[in-house]
Amino acid sequence: MVGSRPSLPSWLTAATTRVDFEGNVSSMSSSSSSSSVSDMNLGFGERAFSAAGAAAFSAVLVNPLDIAKTRLQAQAAGVPYHYQGPCHMACFYTNTMLPDLRSTTSSARAVLGSEPPVCPSDCSRYTGTLDVLYKVIRQEGFTRLWRGTNASLVLAVPTVGIYLPCYDIFRNSMEEFTTQNAPNLTPYVPLVAGSVSRSLACVSCYPVELARTRMQAFKETQIGVKPPGVWKTLLEVINPLKSTNLLQNLQNYRVLWTGLGAQLARDVPFSAICWSTLEPIRRRILGLVGDEASAPCILGTNFSAGFVAGILAAAATCPLDVARTRRQIEKDPVRALKMRTRETLVEIWRDGGMRGLFTGIGPRIARAGPSVGIVVSFYEVVKYALHQRYLTQ
Repeated sequence: MVGSRPSLPSWLTAATTRVDFEGNVSSMSSSSSSSSVSDMNLGFGERAFSAAGAAAFSAVLVNPLDIAKTRLQAQAAGVPYHYQGPCHMACFYTNTMLPDLRSTTSSARAVLGSEPPVCPSDCSRYTGTLDVLYKVIRQEGFTRLWRGTNASLVLAVPTVGIYLPCYDIFRNSMEEFTTQNAPNLTPYVPLVAGSVSRSLACVSCYPVELARTRMQAFKETQIGVKPPGVWKTLLEVINPLKSTNLLQNLQNYRVLWTGLGAQLARDVPFSAICWSTLEPIRRRILGLVGDEASAPCILGTNFSAGFVAGILAAAATCPLDVARTRRQIEKDPVRALKMRTRETLVEIWRDGGMRGLFTGIGPRIARAGPSVGIVVSFYEVVKYALHQRYLTQ
């Protein structure tokens, strides 16, 4: 696909500019500067298009794990998951109910076939990631694993479309400045660029994030009723606060940013940890490969670096994710506006200790690793394709 170093994606040659944590900068190839320039010549629109495609692909792929994480965290916060109607899981409990004779009379009759089976209490409680996925499929249907995907797509496309291009632009500008004026600060550029760009994306698109969390956390108890979409979910958040006073209504719309502080408290450290981990790993691998790198190798390098960085960042920020979920699913709008991240963390610690703070960590890291790897690698490949198109023109 590619035969020479100058034709490789811009991030390959840019990545071969080594920056160690003593602030020493050394270039491994004379072609680095020209490729960096071509990367910087890509406009915000091209970068946003690349990021949007990566975000859409990742959002659809990992949504079931997002469902599992949110359900586990919501359950820990006290959200009940009662299943109404005939139990489709009775066969799973048949072998455990009759031998020890601890089942209720109605459950026993259900097993013997005298009346429709009724869910035992265990049907309404999730015990882990696989248990969530299994019960959602059996009780709600396979397609419900993608509940909130429309919100995820509505959220991911603009969020990542802002996030990654801004990160690229901030990183390129800051690295150019620090390399010339303060080399000792250059290793920390990914951390700062990631934090600032993520903050911009979060504030811009937060109401849709709020809708997605509520759509994933709550399930419809009425069979055959279509669950509310993004717009209806947001209206349900606003309606309890509506009044005849226009100014008061405008002030009440801030409820759509309920939990923004917790979101920023989670996403800013996540981005800081992720990019400050991803960039050194990517540079080290690409530095080892050198001139022999092929396009698949580069793709694998980006996915691997993103996978590792995503897992580490997700694990480190899990308590903040639990606090964010608890604030977003609060149904009392007055209490929701008064909740603070620090108080929420103390409440979670009081209720569940360390285990409570890391509720849902399994599906969170299982989602974050592939998601970051897919987004970063897909984003860079599309950028490379756009760059190659410009070269041919």
